[in-house]
Amino acid sequence: MSLLPRNRRGSLWRFFIAAVLIICSTAAATAVAGLLQFKQIGQDFNVSPSIAGAQVNVPQPGNPQTILVIGSDHRIGDAFTNARTDTMLLIRLNGDSQTINVMSIPRDLQVTIPGVGVSKLNAAYSAGGPNLLIKTIRANVFPDLHVNHIVDVNFGGFQALVNAIGCVYADVDHRYYNNTLYTGYSSIDIQPGYQKLCGTDALAFVRFRHTDSDLVRNARQQDFIRWAKDQYGVANIVANRDTLLRIFGAHTQTDHDLHTGNGIENLFNLVAFSAGHRIRQVKFPAQLQPCTLTSCFVTGDTTAEAAVFHTFMSATHSGPVKAAAKTIGGGKKKKGTTKLSTAGLIADTQDGRSQAAALGHVGMPVYFPKLLVEGSNYCSSLTTYCPLETASPGSYPRAYRLRDRHGHPYPAYRMTIVLNALLGQYYGVQGTTWTNPPLLSTPLETKVINGRALDIYEQGGSITNVAWHTHGAVYWISNTLTTDIPNREMIALAALLTR
Repeated sequence: MSLLPRNRRGSLWRFFIAAVLIICSTAAATAVAGLLQFKQIGQDFNVSPSIAGAQVNVPQPGNPQTILVIGSDHRIGDAFTNARTDTMLLIRLNGDSQTINVMSIPRDLQVTIPGVGVSKLNAAYSAGGPNLLIKTIRANVFPDLHVNHIVDVNFGGFQALVNAIGCVYADVDHRYYNNTLYTGYSSIDIQPGYQKLCGTDALAFVRFRHTDSDLVRNARQQDFIRWAKDQYGVANIVANRDTLLRIFGAHTQTDHDLHTGNGIENLFNLVAFSAGHRIRQVKFPAQLQPCTLTSCFVTGDTTAEAAVFHTFMSATHSGPVKAAAKTIGGGKKKKGTTKLSTAGLIADTQDGRSQAAALGHVGMPVYFPKLLVEGSNYCSSLTTYCPLETASPGSYPRAYRLRDRHGHPYPAYRMTIVLNALLGQYYGVQGTTWTNPPLLSTPLETKVINGRALDIYEQGGSITNVAWHTHGAVYWISNTLTTDIPNREMIALAALLTR
């Protein structure tokens, strides 16, 4: 018998996990409505053959489950030697926990692949598919890993799913540009600033690694969790479940147990219990190594890997820890002003005014921070702080029209600030008259600082965004993808925005 969970908000977690979550959330949502039809879901799964000899441990009903999600360009039916993977993601579901634990394993992690030799982890997928990939992870990284299910989603499925859910609003940190005719890398042309990304652009964005690193790409994909989750709820899932299931079935391979009614129901019941849980991003303890002429490796430390694996497998019962809030004083919205610290920041009012002047008439008041993070600079078409190939007239800074889901245009602008271009560390100042964009729907808390009510957003204890509303507009500071700016500095940047 299927469990009937309480009506909770569904989740769409990320990039390639998006397919899994759509299906899982569909199960939870439709169970509430009494519409869950495992026979039909099983038929959709069976459109593609199961992964031959999948190395999984079939779980007992009700037990926690660990799922390996692979994002690849594998064409179902072709040999894995012709395929590559950009994403290897572990998901831990535990109905008794307050969180859903998610961890990305870097594709560039240096490992010894059984029967192959020293190489990057993603080479194990090309050499032997998901089974050799799991064997390699166990031999090199997590010896106690037991995978309960494998979900292998190809790129075509990702694009189709993004389009099916109406695209995703993304907080794009800098200009992304590459022409494959000249470099051999995938083409991309996306301007900085908060905007809606659909299939092709969304895929190019989450896969991009041309001018940064594997760690930045993992962080970019992790951010896709938050953006998609804030935009896509149960009502949309239920309304589009048939389309989503068909896309999933056509572009995904799973282990055999997910081709059976019992296997599907076992997983979906667990997801139903987890549907309202908070996503807990567990960072892999990766160490970026200097690049050689042939490749760039990421390495790990055995002790650190063991510790992070324990964290990943552990259930959290106390709810989300407001680590971000603790660094600036705990509690909900309070009257008065919290003491502001400007340590680590430097004055740069002149460049801020130059950026505002370069924007011209935006159609809204323009604010910029009085201070910048020490060592950072505004991106500008007139300077060399940011990669020249990404500079273009109108990018740094950028004034544009931001459209909501109904197509209504709002004035908007973006100032891009670079901390370290080689490491992909960009942060930004965003303003728009669209006062309730999805990105700002669920703040951790609101604190009054420097006379302003600041909405604070965090992930894993690090502040990702700090927003401030005026009459008819909203402004926010976006941290780097890898959250390199400390929490106190993020608060100070937003508190000291000046017109």
